[in-house]
Amino acid sequence: MFKVLVPAVAAIGLAAFAAQSRVSAADQDVDVPVMSWSVHHEGALAKLAYGVPYSDQLALMITCMPGDAVAEVYGDVQIEGARLTRASLTIDPLSGGEAEETEIALSNPALTSLANRGRMTVMGDSGRFQLAADRDERRLVSDFLSYCSAGQA
Repeated sequence: MFKVLVPAVAAIGLAAFAAQSRVSAADQDVDVPVMSWSVHHEGALAKLAYGVPYSDQLALMITCMPGDAVAEVYGDVQIEGARLTRASLTIDPLSGGEAEETEIALSNPALTSLANRGRMTVMGDSGRFQLAADRDERRLVSDFLSYCSAGQA
């Protein structure tokens, strides 16, 4: 009887401890990282990114060189209206693996809407939704578009 009683008591104790641990973890406030827009430069290459600041957690990145008419788009979400093209030898800068390349004209309404109104419609695994930009972020987006299309450093 002792052989059955000890494992049964141990199992009940472990179950109670696990339930208590779940409750205490649920009671704690968990800080959810806030995503925002930022612009970075790598040499002449400009990068407009939407993600968690100072991390590798990016949902979307748009890159261009000065004087370009189109920009490359990478990430887990795609800009509504962007043209998808297959690129066999392209490396996705977010994942490091092969990537599908998406191009978008710098004059595309999705980008100009982000700069002017602070809204961009994107599509992801969870469907269609909008990314927002506050006033300071809209200025960053506008500066990014000016840098790329006009070729200003």
